[in-house]
Amino acid sequence: MVAAIQIEQVVKRYGSLHALAGVSLDIAQGEFFGLLGPNGAGKTTLISILAGLNIATSGSARVMGYDVVAQYRQARRALGVVPQELVFDPFFTVREALDIQSGYFGIRDNRAWIDEVLHNLDLTDKADTNMRQLSGGMKRRVLIAQALVHKPPVIVLDEPSAGVDVELRQTLWQFIRRLNQAGHTIVLTTHYLEEAEALCGRIAMLKQGAIVANDTTQNLLRRFSGCYVKLKLVPHELPAALRPLLAQESAAGFRLALSDYVEVEQVMSELRMAGAKVLEMEVQQPDLEEVFVKIMNKVAA
Repeated sequence: MVAAIQIEQVVKRYGSLHALAGVSLDIAQGEFFGLLGPNGAGKTTLISILAGLNIATSGSARVMGYDVVAQYRQARRALGVVPQELVFDPFFTVREALDIQSGYFGIRDNRAWIDEVLHNLDLTDKADTNMRQLSGGMKRRVLIAQALVHKPPVIVLDEPSAGVDVELRQTLWQFIRRLNQAGHTIVLTTHYLEEAEALCGRIAMLKQGAIVANDTTQNLLRRFSGCYVKLKLVPHELPAALRPLLAQESAAGFRLALSDYVEVEQVMSELRMAGAKVLEMEVQQPDLEEVFVKIMNKVAA
């Protein structure tokens, strides 16, 4: 089966700046894939190359087997992109904007699908509202609707939940999950790492135009084995023997970093010997944000 996205040694230079430094990446059909990285890592540049908005200095990129340069018509028809920026036409209503977007792809009589998209993005009551009158969050919903209007097999979401309220965010992800379950490939960039952890089966991390990690979400979480123990003690004093494990201290308590769950019993033993009373205790696994920070710091070192 052809890959949904195939990127081979893509380089993008702006003068002396290497925005992308030889990126290679394969994303299978039906994946929910996360593309993460700090600002300036090259995520949006890579998406722009896939969408045909930018041309790679060297290397190649394909969407559903179609070269984004040589076969740009087929590649663009296979791709729907939700951009990070709020770009909209101020002269049309929401429905008119979606009708026009359908026309770009030669789609007629698209009303049923447009109605479904409007319903799932909670835009039905705004269908006849001029784009200028929408809030920022509503405009972002319309951008998502425009990306979906031609039912592309591959959907790229570049920070889709930025500036979006919690209720819409939940509605949006329910809809996107359904599209993924129906066979659409989803590529997500986000700074909300808890979203990526919950949604993405595989994640690649970019830094300074290069991929520094590419694995399943579970393998990335396991890469840094161990756990954290959050403690609230009386008196509010950590025994000296446990000080080397201290990761965080606040008025609310202590957070200890352990290399293995076996060490939890050793912590409890030290607390008993010190006569400390445990008011609250919580064992926590590392989350994707902590893994992300460790990987970025490791690369920096």
